Amino acid sequence: MKRIFYILFFQLFFIFSAFATHERAGEIIYTHINGLTYEFRIITYTYAPSPADRPELEIQWGDGTSEIIPRVVKIDLTPEIRRNEYVGQHTYASGGGGAFKISVEDPNRNYGIVNIPNSVNIPFYIETELVINPFLGANNSVVLLNPPLDYGCVNRLYIHNPNAWDPDGDSLSYKLTVCRGAGGQPIPGFELPAASNSFTIDEYSGNLVWNTPIVQGEYNAAFIVEEWRSGVRIGYVTRDLQILVAACENEPPEILPVPDTCVVAGDQLDLEFTANDPNFDTLVLTATGSPFLQNSNPATISPDPAIGIGTVSAQFSWLTDCSHVRKSPHTVYLKAQDLSSEISLSSYSAANITVIAPAPEIYDAVPIGTTITLKWSPSVCENAIGYYIYRKNAYYGFVPDYCETGVPGYTGYQKIAEVSSLNDTVFVDDNEGAGLVHGIEYCYMVTAFFMDGAESKASLEQCAILIKDLPVITNVSIESTSVNSGEVYVAWSKPTELDTTITPGPYQYKILRQDISTGNEFIELETYFNLNDTIYYDEQINTLDNQLRYKIEFYNSDPQNFFYIGSTVAAPSVFLNAEGSDRSVLLSWNNNVPWINDEFVIYRLNENTQLFDSIGMANESAFADTGLLNGVEYCYKVKTIGKYSAPGIIDPIINYSQENCGIPIDNVPPCTPELSLEVNCLELVNYLTWTYPDSCSSEELKFYIYYAPTEASDYTIIDSTDLLYNPDDYNYTFITEPLSVVGCFSITALDSIGNQSLFSNAICIDINECGQMWFPNVFTPNSDGSNDFFRGDSINSVYSFDFRIFNRWGLIVYETEDPFFKWDGTDQNNGNDCAEGVYFYEGIVSEYSLFGPFERRVRGNVTLLR
Repeated sequence: MKRIFYILFFQLFFIFSAFATHERAGEIIYTHINGLTYEFRIITYTYAPSPADRPELEIQWGDGTSEIIPRVVKIDLTPEIRRNEYVGQHTYASGGGGAFKISVEDPNRNYGIVNIPNSVNIPFYIETELVINPFLGANNSVVLLNPPLDYGCVNRLYIHNPNAWDPDGDSLSYKLTVCRGAGGQPIPGFELPAASNSFTIDEYSGNLVWNTPIVQGEYNAAFIVEEWRSGVRIGYVTRDLQILVAACENEPPEILPVPDTCVVAGDQLDLEFTANDPNFDTLVLTATGSPFLQNSNPATISPDPAIGIGTVSAQFSWLTDCSHVRKSPHTVYLKAQDLSSEISLSSYSAANITVIAPAPEIYDAVPIGTTITLKWSPSVCENAIGYYIYRKNAYYGFVPDYCETGVPGYTGYQKIAEVSSLNDTVFVDDNEGAGLVHGIEYCYMVTAFFMDGAESKASLEQCAILIKDLPVITNVSIESTSVNSGEVYVAWSKPTELDTTITPGPYQYKILRQDISTGNEFIELETYFNLNDTIYYDEQINTLDNQLRYKIEFYNSDPQNFFYIGSTVAAPSVFLNAEGSDRSVLLSWNNNVPWINDEFVIYRLNENTQLFDSIGMANESAFADTGLLNGVEYCYKVKTIGKYSAPGIIDPIINYSQENCGIPIDNVPPCTPELSLEVNCLELVNYLTWTYPDSCSSEELKFYIYYAPTEASDYTIIDSTDLLYNPDDYNYTFITEPLSVVGCFSITALDSIGNQSLFSNAICIDINECGQMWFPNVFTPNSDGSNDFFRGDSINSVYSFDFRIFNRWGLIVYETEDPFFKWDGTDQNNGNDCAEGVYFYEGIVSEYSLFGPFERRVRGNVTLLR
């Protein structure tokens, strides 16, 4: 197949061979040998007659070393095209890992590449990254199954796909990069090939789409194929691709789309691939990719290649096995190439096939005490490395889609354990040592998992219920709320599956209570000796402030053989919290009970009837009562409605919380204002103005003004406004001493209660806004009121100043530390007028900036005229 492919591919290359010199395209790939040793393969396509033929190339290993490696493959595909492969091995130093950039640079690309100026004098450079990470395992690079030379036509859509195959099954992504030259630097003047619309690469499929070529010629483009494992990039391969574009009327063939699919390991997958040619040319359909490269049971395609006129079809067949199971799909890359008498054009398509492992089979779930022992058959896939155990407190009836693996979250199942051995197929669920709960139907599913994170299909659900040989608590309900006369209704379901041989009677219950609020231990409240007595009223207690928890202990009460049999799970009362917010009360309550609460009914006290009215329902343990009046007290209680998933227990289970009250308060901060700033450079003043969103509530607001002298400084409040209602008053004038406009500003809004908004946008002003201090070059001190003084201009944000003026003999005639100086042309030493002429000045000016004081030396000259 490859021989036919290359002949078809390169027969037309003669059209473009004029001026060809040397390197056209290529890439570097690598294979892990063992340990830290890798084999590297440089693949290049060159002009065969060129005297620049290379029997060896220098490769940079990315660790500061390099080596000359030999050519091991030299195939003249046509008289003008030579395919070269260079092979060398390298062992990296031990000591962890790292990222290594392997590269090759060779002089002389071919002449006349349209989008590379002066291409014949530009080196050819390719690079590949190897990441050695001991936590992610050894890695092999992708292999690009399609060659890096291709053909296109002017005004015809061009698509290239490298057919990237990753031996490790890592995830791949694609992105364009620039062609590189000397030293691996971007080639000066390089541009993507000119297109009538776009030149892009699909991040996921690797389809490089040129839509569409507009000028004939030879073009180069480069892209990177990245490998990802566990969300970490573990290397990439850069391909430097050459595309030869000519004028033609030919249209590329079309491959009928093949939907992505999956297959269970052990089953055979059969597909049909079809391509059509709009010009009714002879077509050659080929397929490459991971399924054809498996060591065990590789896929086949028949015929190979498939050749037909106008239309062509091929049958794909793959008898899968467990060695093909992996998390990422296998990809079949299809290529349809026409044999047009003009230019041979190609089209590409891909089909993704996921091979999934069959489900393990649970064959037993046995309740023993407060545990359930789960047993399943080993996975038929011996390359699996363990099992995940999932549990749900009720049967779901999960029927997975054909391609659905694992246990999806929507089922309500949660992963509770991981077994890291293929042959360990027994799991004892004791609820992480806390014991399982009587009255709950526990359901399980098991999946097998693999080294790369792949997960098998889920087993059928298997459920079990603990033997009801202990009481099951059902009610802890607040009957009345009071500090000292509250009442709690406690009820339980009696044991119905007692083994009287192991635990003979007579029996007794002990009712115990714990005050969760104080953290006290359980105290005994009452003892019952009748198995049918299953209700207790706990009276004269504080149910307003305290959350209470109850459990029922079960004993053999025979004085000669008294012993503890077991206990219910401790069950808490429903404790309601009520927190006031702006025109609302936010309610929340606990739901950590051993049964399953399905819904909650919220009641609010009606002040007129003094009865609690239902105001809403919830499926979660929270509710917001809105539209209330701030400052008014509202009182509530909650009814919970639930059940056990096992049969034989009261259904529904109804319990009430204590009563609790809340007062709505305005605790919602104002909206965030939007700041604007205008600088007055004449007066060195900043004018701050701001707006407040119209969509926010209209109320009186106060504003804090924040200032930071530099970008690295903390903002501090420098001032605040009074309460303002009129937006016309939303402004502030900022003046500093010494005068400066430099600094950063932000504001916040506060309402009448004191709630503060988020910070507004920050605006920073640097010294360049008004310019740095500068000096004129002439002045006329003749007392005519015009230009009588020599002085600095744009005096802004001066931190310190040291300034001297010299005459032509270097003597100081004036000096000052005042940035606002005015020299009137007299000698400071004797008070005499200085003669006309040129005077020189020198000084050190330190000025504030957003990065702190900035010192600069000023020098110059000024001409004195009278």
